[in-house]
Amino acid sequence: MMRVGVESWDEAYRDEAPPPWDIGRPQPRFEALARAGSLRGRVLDCGCGTGEHALLAAELGADVTGIDLSARAIERARKKAAGRGLNIRFEAGDALQMQADDKLFDVVIDSGVFHSFDDNARRRYVAALRRVLRIDGVCYLMCFSDRQPGDWGPRRVREDELRDAFAEHWVADIRPATFIVNPIEGVTEVDAWFATLRRTT
Repeated sequence: MMRVGVESWDEAYRDEAPPPWDIGRPQPRFEALARAGSLRGRVLDCGCGTGEHALLAAELGADVTGIDLSARAIERARKKAAGRGLNIRFEAGDALQMQADDKLFDVVIDSGVFHSFDDNARRRYVAALRRVLRIDGVCYLMCFSDRQPGDWGPRRVREDELRDAFAEHWVADIRPATFIVNPIEGVTEVDAWFATLRRTT
């Protein structure tokens, strides 16, 4: 599946009905990470949407930045943060163009971003993650799995594709997982991969 442009992502947030991935709460796998104390330090929520994972990390004391291609989603995320009294930097921007500043991130969250890229953009994305994450920092990534039947939704990702993408400069632990989604053709749970990716160099 080819990556769509800014206008298409903004369009997904235009209607009153939320897009399939915007379930109004964190994905259970990221909630479990939060309970285990893994979302701490300087955290980047990459492809943050309306901000539920960023909000979760900030509520636990992390220094959080959220980035998303959709300015409309970022506007909603900022309103949520203000309503909960949380100080989070939400920025509209392209994950492929992320650059390091003077302080790298300790943790990156990717909930449903990796699977939106074609092969060329995928390489650029992995390079961008490496630019912004400190050595020994961790990226927690969840993406659609090829185990999910059907051809609707985003591109399916095979486990070997995920391992190949992070074969250099990373140690990867990849396990089957489940995405919770708003109903799509009656489906509310889809097969996913959950990867714990530690940057080594």
